[in-house]
Amino acid sequence: MSIQRQCELLGVPRSTYYYQPRPESAENLRLLRQLDELYLKCPFYGSRKMAFVLEMNRKRAQRLMRILGIEAHYRKPNLSRPAPGHKIYPYLLRGVAIERPNQIWSTDITYIPMRGGFLYLVAVMDWFSRYVLSWELSNTMETAFCLAALNAAFGFGQPDIWNSDQGSQFTSADFLAPLQARGIAISMDGRGRALDNVFIERLWRSLKYELIYPGDFASGLELFPALENYFHFYNHQRPHQALGYQTPADLFPHNYKRKGSLS
Repeated sequence: MSIQRQCELLGVPRSTYYYQPRPESAENLRLLRQLDELYLKCPFYGSRKMAFVLEMNRKRAQRLMRILGIEAHYRKPNLSRPAPGHKIYPYLLRGVAIERPNQIWSTDITYIPMRGGFLYLVAVMDWFSRYVLSWELSNTMETAFCLAALNAAFGFGQPDIWNSDQGSQFTSADFLAPLQARGIAISMDGRGRALDNVFIERLWRSLKYELIYPGDFASGLELFPALENYFHFYNHQRPHQALGYQTPADLFPHNYKRKGSLS
């Protein structure tokens, strides 16, 4: 079928087929990186304070914050706006004691600045051990790369409870289907409520200060192997103060042994 006929069937002009979105300007990429760094330090800043500190107008700050997928952390109504028709689940983790691996898994997406552009990174983490089960990179925030990370994580087993925010990627039927098929309880927090997903937010902070900002990567080809090395280091070598200076791999099932045990 010709391109012209396909466009006719879809009801769009043929020029739309050939359209290529313009990349962000060098100035916007610089501001995106500065916004990302400032947000890690001051996640409670809204667009007004971001604009003031970085000396830009507020509309520009708002647009760039939308690209980053960030907003100020504070309680407010209508925290999340998932896609119309997507099912939303309640938050199940308030007051829940985290006692063992594979009790709770969570996921999140973060913006990764690079020298000539940016990518999005999704990761799946076990709450008890902080073990990063899987991760994927994408140049868009579509569902597919999140679903790929979820399916890769199932190679380690499955959790009792799955937690995410209410983003359209995580509320889509395609994404929820494998969770439902496995009988996993689904928990969702509000958009911008990082404290409901604090462990993976700490992962993003560590990743960016320890790898992304110092690395100043030029492309995904450079970034991908660096992430592979970092997540192996994070899981198997980097001691975590919150874990009594053990590594996530010390506490995750394939190597589940607390220091001082007799096993």
